[in-house]
Amino acid sequence: MQQGPLTEEQLEWLDDVLMKYSTEDSLVDASELDGMLTAIVSAPVQVPPGEWLPAIWGGEDQMPEWESEEEFRRFHDLLSQHMNDIVDRLSGYPEQFEPLFGINTVNDEDYTVVEEWCFGYMKGVDLGDWSSLSASQEPALLIIALHGREENVERLEKLTVEEYEISVEAIRPAAISLYTKHPLH
Repeated sequence: MQQGPLTEEQLEWLDDVLMKYSTEDSLVDASELDGMLTAIVSAPVQVPPGEWLPAIWGGEDQMPEWESEEEFRRFHDLLSQHMNDIVDRLSGYPEQFEPLFGINTVNDEDYTVVEEWCFGYMKGVDLGDWSSLSASQEPALLIIALHGREENVERLEKLTVEEYEISVEAIRPAAISLYTKHPLH
């Protein structure tokens, strides 16, 4: 298995596979997958692959019927490579950790899209036991939940542009903090 970050082509392939086998409850893209994997590796209590792998597709009963053994193997190899890269960056090179946010271009202006990543992160949180998260870490999780929970949409809509940008800028440090501040690391 290769090491290091996935290439743009590999990420696009993951996007294509996620779309190809999508269900109403599955992850929508590589950004949401990156968020979920970041939460999985950051969980205070380890989440077994048997729990988080089916969650990618929306549950055990919605697992894909792979086109070929090669497609299955490539997906899982890229998944492992990406997960290992997240751990490597968070544990050894946090300054290099970058959540895989999307970009939306409107009228030749690029906007950072954080919602998919944050929704993925919170799906990862929901799979684990975060009850041992310290009170000092709860604000970091709330920063991500602001953009990653349906019930916060109204609150987000009321933010000024400046408040919104500040909340987006806080996501990366929050994710780094949630990884480094719990007892498993």
